[in-house]
Amino acid sequence: MTRRGFILFAALGVIWGVPYLFIKIAIVELSPEFLVLARCAIAAALLLPIAARRRALAPVLRRWKPLLAFTIVELVVPWYALNAAEQSLPSSTTGLLLASIPIVAIGVVFVMGGSDRIRALNAVGIVIGMAGVAVVVGFDLGGGDLGSVALLGLVVLGYSFGPVILAKWLHDVPGVGVMALALGLAALIYLPVVGITGGWPVEVPSPPVITSVVVLAVLCSAVAFLLMFALVAEIGPIRMSAITYVNPAVAVVAGALVLGEAVTPFTLLGFALILVGCWFVTLPDRRGEVPVTASPLAGAIDAESLPTAEPDRPLERSAQ
Repeated sequence: MTRRGFILFAALGVIWGVPYLFIKIAIVELSPEFLVLARCAIAAALLLPIAARRRALAPVLRRWKPLLAFTIVELVVPWYALNAAEQSLPSSTTGLLLASIPIVAIGVVFVMGGSDRIRALNAVGIVIGMAGVAVVVGFDLGGGDLGSVALLGLVVLGYSFGPVILAKWLHDVPGVGVMALALGLAALIYLPVVGITGGWPVEVPSPPVITSVVVLAVLCSAVAFLLMFALVAEIGPIRMSAITYVNPAVAVVAGALVLGEAVTPFTLLGFALILVGCWFVTLPDRRGEVPVTASPLAGAIDAESLPTAEPDRPLERSAQ
């Protein structure tokens, strides 16, 4: 890996590991729906001009139906569910449970008729990973907060279906255009939702909350996606998928250091089992097939649907 690739990898590993911390801070004063609205609106305001300059919007708008579907399963539903779940779950636990996305993603791709086979090692990975989830939920959480865990289940499903939509219907359009329009569309969807639910803040949020919203929108969304494009162009989508193993560790460390969240032996055991499961699940086929993977952030994109060159190039299928 080049020095530039290492720097990009390290930066994105941290950026995609800290959203859970900032969501936990922001959700104390903001409603889940308003946090989605604010995050999407700010990120879209940053990415839309970039996409427009690169003439990346028109090709995506011609695919408005899959764009709408992608927006719903990647942003509209998961980001609300994630915010709502963190009203009761520790941020570190949220990061750990979402590390199971690759485990669910391979099943989703198989069910949707993808070319990936579920081999023996993949099946072993699924079992090990689910055991890790069971340890976190059953022992670390003591079997409580099952409603919030169910909300995270929606997040995992959404992040698993999103890449399938990209790979099938949006793989040949500019990636920065997809994300800019998806964020803008999600903001437009949540604008009336916040009005109907009365989710507007009743007073000016505190500085930590405002800072958290800005970090989530600017750093963890807009900047993160641009870094993702650059990282894939530098090291390829296969090696980039190793970030899946970095983000949960960042989430646990950030939660412990900043919020004082407990790190129990069951946390570490569940973490280890989930990551081992993900490793088995994402092992490439001997035939050279691309392993199923997904990014750990809201806006997960798998290896087959990431750009292999510049951000204004189409999302190409790649097996580097």
